[in-house]
Amino acid sequence: MSKVNVKPLYEGTFSVGLDKIFRRIQRDDPPHKGTLKLSINPFLIQDGEKNILFDVGLGDLLGENTSIDTILENLEDEGIEDFEITDIFASHLHFDHIGGLANRKNGYWELTFPDAKIWVSKNEWDKLRKVVEKQGDDEKDFFNFIDSHGNLHFLEDDENQIGHVRTKKIGGHTEFHQVLFYENGEDRYIMAGDVLGRRSAVNRSFEAKFDFDPKQSLKVRNELQRLAYDEGYAIMTYHESDHPIFKLTDYDKKKGYTIENIS
Repeated sequence: MSKVNVKPLYEGTFSVGLDKIFRRIQRDDPPHKGTLKLSINPFLIQDGEKNILFDVGLGDLLGENTSIDTILENLEDEGIEDFEITDIFASHLHFDHIGGLANRKNGYWELTFPDAKIWVSKNEWDKLRKVVEKQGDDEKDFFNFIDSHGNLHFLEDDENQIGHVRTKKIGGHTEFHQVLFYENGEDRYIMAGDVLGRRSAVNRSFEAKFDFDPKQSLKVRNELQRLAYDEGYAIMTYHESDHPIFKLTDYDKKKGYTIENIS
């Protein structure tokens, strides 16, 4: 069995306000007043057969100092070219998670990963088709280009098994939000997008007002932590600034889970 290589492809840390523009800040900086601090970490999984991405980053769609070059350079550091990505799985379809699917680096829209299968929730893609009509021209053009030219594969709301990847609808942050599992022998990973997007979400009970269904997010967040602890999954946190992959190695009723970083 080939050794599995899993890497966060850190794109930077940003201050994000109600305008949804991503303004780059330093990893250790506080966010600007009235904004959220979000880091961006698509995840690369290499298992000898596939080069898989769990979510695909910002691309050049969402603001200041964002560029498709970031993810391409990160992949080059791992010895991977754009055409070698075989599969892309989207936890949900907010543009900070799928913006890297296409780019205008050469002045016109192109697929960033031309040979990749793009796996998305069918119901969420259909919903985005309606929502995007109320958004800006960039977002509409981006969506229509992917819709016409991307190698889209639609996932149903039930569990789906594609090779070593399993997807399951959990809702919460978006109506059709998915949790992504990679399961290959002892290599077991969970990526739940914004439902469990930062390590600070572990051991906290909260309802996020920006979620589609805050109560569902809270419920599923707790379930995923218990599953990760009980069955030895590593957790991938897409918006974490430091150590975005970790395991839960112990549990105390008063203190909660112990977090062990994975380098």
